[in-house]
Amino acid sequence: MKTILQVEDDPNDVFFLQRALKKAGVLNPIQVARDGQQAIDYLQGVGKFADREKFPFPCLVLLDLKLPHVMGLEVLRWIRNQPGMVVPVVLLSASSENSDMAAAYRLGCNGFLVKPSESSKLESMAQAISYFWLTHNALPNEPGRERGEPSAWSKTVAPSRDRLPVETGDGQWHSGMTPVPPSGRGHAPL
Repeated sequence: MKTILQVEDDPNDVFFLQRALKKAGVLNPIQVARDGQQAIDYLQGVGKFADREKFPFPCLVLLDLKLPHVMGLEVLRWIRNQPGMVVPVVLLSASSENSDMAAAYRLGCNGFLVKPSESSKLESMAQAISYFWLTHNALPNEPGRERGEPSAWSKTVAPSRDRLPVETGDGQWHSGMTPVPPSGRGHAPL
């Protein structure tokens, strides 16, 4: 089962989201990075995260906006600037500021969710994460990807800068990814 990387500095938020995910039936192992630098180290597989058996490359990053050492938007920028790194990034933030959301989408996040304060709403959000990102969303499966090696897929797909995700009408959301034409024209990588 693929690993989820939860990047969150508040132990209460870690606990409550993991409890909500468990109630939603998510069985995926969850690794936690407590600050932005730990998230980068984890994704690079360096330092204490060098053992990819113990710290596998994640299938999804749940990223807080306000983090110690390196802020969430800087982590997102770093991820999107890594050649070949393919990983969906969903920001989970207490902020509902339009400027934060716009900045996150400009940098290539795949989703922006405002953390609810009510446990029932958090459980509903966890079910939506499970349903879309862990059940229906597909990523390429290439040799080496489990070890965190770059994927050729990222060379043909880039985050869209000119449109936000939109609901498809059946309760799902377009992921914010659009194909880059083979000619190289279209959306430029971040």
